[in-house]
Amino acid sequence: MAAAALWFAAGIVVAKWQRAELVSVPLVEVLVGLLLLAGIAAFAVVRSERVAWIPVAAVWMVLGLAGAEWQPSPAYPTALMGYADNLSRNVEAHVVRVRPGTVAASADEDQVPPWEATEEASGGAHPLSVDLEIDAIEYITPDVSRMEPVSGGVRVSVYNADGLRLGCGDRVELPLRLKPMERYRDPGAFQYADFLAGQGIALEANAQASRVRVAGASTAGWRCRLYAAQAWASGRMAGFAGSAANRWLPGVLPLNAADVAMLDAMLFGDRGGLTHSLRVGFERTGSFHLFVVSGLHIGLMAAMMFWVLGRLRVPAWLATVVTIVAACAYMALTGFGQPAQRAFVMTAVYLVARLMSRDRDSLNALGAAVLALLIWDPASLFEASLQMTALAIVAIAGIAIPLGKYTSLRYASVADDVFHHPRSHFEPRAMQLRVMLEMWGEAVGELLGTRARRLPARVFKAVLWAGELALVGTVAELVMVLPMAMYFHRATVFALPANMLVIPLIAVLAPLAVVTFLGSLVSPWVALLPGALTAGLLHGIAWAIGRISHVAAANLRVPGPVWWIAVLAVLGWLGCCWLVRRSGWGALAAAVAMPLIAAMVLWPEPMVRAGGETTGGALEVTAIDVGQGDSLLAVNPEGATMLIDAGGPVGRAGPAEVVANFDVGEEVVSPYLWSRRVRRVDVVVLSHAHTDHMGGMPAVLENFRPRELWVGIDPRSELYASLLKEAARLGIRVRHVHAGDVVKWGSVDVSVLAPAVGYANPNAPKNDDSVVLRMQYGKASALLEGDAETPSEDAMLAAGLVAPVTLLKVAHHGSRTSTTQAFVDAAQPTDAVISVGRRNTFGHPRPEVIGRLAVEGAHVFRTDEFGLTSFLLTADGGIREVVDETQLPAHPRIATK
Repeated sequence: MAAAALWFAAGIVVAKWQRAELVSVPLVEVLVGLLLLAGIAAFAVVRSERVAWIPVAAVWMVLGLAGAEWQPSPAYPTALMGYADNLSRNVEAHVVRVRPGTVAASADEDQVPPWEATEEASGGAHPLSVDLEIDAIEYITPDVSRMEPVSGGVRVSVYNADGLRLGCGDRVELPLRLKPMERYRDPGAFQYADFLAGQGIALEANAQASRVRVAGASTAGWRCRLYAAQAWASGRMAGFAGSAANRWLPGVLPLNAADVAMLDAMLFGDRGGLTHSLRVGFERTGSFHLFVVSGLHIGLMAAMMFWVLGRLRVPAWLATVVTIVAACAYMALTGFGQPAQRAFVMTAVYLVARLMSRDRDSLNALGAAVLALLIWDPASLFEASLQMTALAIVAIAGIAIPLGKYTSLRYASVADDVFHHPRSHFEPRAMQLRVMLEMWGEAVGELLGTRARRLPARVFKAVLWAGELALVGTVAELVMVLPMAMYFHRATVFALPANMLVIPLIAVLAPLAVVTFLGSLVSPWVALLPGALTAGLLHGIAWAIGRISHVAAANLRVPGPVWWIAVLAVLGWLGCCWLVRRSGWGALAAAVAMPLIAAMVLWPEPMVRAGGETTGGALEVTAIDVGQGDSLLAVNPEGATMLIDAGGPVGRAGPAEVVANFDVGEEVVSPYLWSRRVRRVDVVVLSHAHTDHMGGMPAVLENFRPRELWVGIDPRSELYASLLKEAARLGIRVRHVHAGDVVKWGSVDVSVLAPAVGYANPNAPKNDDSVVLRMQYGKASALLEGDAETPSEDAMLAAGLVAPVTLLKVAHHGSRTSTTQAFVDAAQPTDAVISVGRRNTFGHPRPEVIGRLAVEGAHVFRTDEFGLTSFLLTADGGIREVVDETQLPAHPRIATK
């Protein structure tokens, strides 16, 4: 079955390649080919078993191809998307899910013009997050206003909602300005819009609670009921944490809010309460999967249930049925998300396969489970969760367990009942060991009493199982190097000791937490004892993981390998599966090959040049698409890197708010740098301390450990102060730069044009604090303005610092407060790039700014239309633009000349 799953997956890959090449597969041809192959396979099985695997594999490949080719595409709410036009429309909908929202950053008063302020986005720092399924929406023309039926999901942030009570299935009426989710058109960027689309959410909106009218209740759908069950379960745990019984406990024994957040994620799949500070230690040590509903938790619950039924001598078939039903009931409390669905399907199929399999081969049963998942959802093959599950199966069932037969597992049964006649035959060496354990037991019994006779055998067996756990963990971590590098860009050096410590404790913690939850349904006092044990164990795990994660080597961030290395690694591990089943020498060869494969995956590769360049010879300036923010990557001809700004949320926010929101530095900027095979950035420049330039910088400093951080002045800002502290903690040199500073950066001269030497701002950050850089490479130059406004531009003009440039990074997203006519006349740019968010509420870039650049003859590129754009400047003064066409929308606007 494992081989069948492998060939079925190969067919899915072929289908994806054909789809990419725009090749369609006619149904008739597939059916005819399948019948012919099935006939050949049947003939080969009868006549020549040695080659029968070839046509059988071909049958499975064609089945995989057909399944992927004919899998229905998810419904896309095209009609609803047409109403995302920034008009306020009345909406009729029903409630699907209600949760507390994330902290919202207030808009920057310096950027929001009065006519752009909207009532629905004002007031209330802690909105209520409500998922709605739209039933009808207002159709508006100058002459007509009517309600049109339409369907689709919308996530609404409801402000000032303290008195608002919404329940599953409630029908509501309210005005909304529908907005599409932000998409970052950068290679490797995490698309939150796709994540929400998997939950049926296509658009977002803001609303005031006073404008929401509850029109009655409707029949709640299954998805709504599942979410309600999940919220109810989370609420019960929170209720116990706030009870008098829990508060009565001393020291580390009471559960706190952070504990409840982790237990909600671990038991019920609700990650809403997991803050960055709670996640980071477990992410660094590769143990975060222990605190989300995954195959481990479903497996633990099913294994515990199956073991209890076995001890009660329940027939195997009945125990299987009861375990599957219990697992399904538990899944209802987790919201039945896609990873949980896969875990449940794998558990159910594994139990059935185990019941039917004659030799109880774990690889066979788990292969059947993976095959069932691929048949159910062929597209899941390209999702990280299924790939990691499959690789874990290869590591544990395919390599570690067979390898253990040559190490500790061969002696696992030696210590069973040492004082009775052995139930099976042992080889001479094992029998000798058994006799020695019996002799040691007799000696210990004489010293400590008869009951202590079994102590040496038990100690020996515990050592064996610890060795087996270490073997399984080592093999698993060596194999999981690939998905951890590809999807999480981590080399989890301490994953093995962390997981060896945590997994046995989780096996105790998870049942205790379930007992605590069940006890809380009766009374907080009933849940007091298991709750105290759960809290103590949880705090101990968190403390140990925290100590491990603070070791510098625990947070190694790496680029993912190129595709052909990933393919070679998977083939190598499949070869190890074959080798360990051949002989002892094959097992030895596999043991040697696995660390070499892991080293191949992590081996540093040269940085990828923009535009397919294989060598230097050009100064590169790339505008990264970070929405309504700024981030530029500069690469000199020698390959040194400089990052100017790192994007972030728009508005003034403190450190807690920036961390709580979507982290552009971690999810957008860093993945792009890793896609270029960048492991360390040489210099990071912060133009000024506004969050849309600085919000993503802590993650960049942590991930790429630059040698220097360049800043201008030191304004009064809590977030800026925390950034300087983080740089000091990481050992990064902070350099303050001012107008007149010149730095030799390889073959590029970097001149600082602003802020002026005498400029100071003791108050909150403002745009004129911006560091302005000019990069000169031969006859080509780039002027990078940050958010400098008219006073700063006038000061640079008065000092005679502005000269013609090849590339201008337009200041302040094209605001009318910058890029004056005099400044454009002095700069005379050949190309201009504007970093700006799509459908931003500020009206950026302003038409008058575009007009000035057009009159000057500049080619204008905007990140809201072209996404990530690279500019290659050559020493002779030439410039070449590189736009990733795969990231462009269907009908991009032509650059203005």
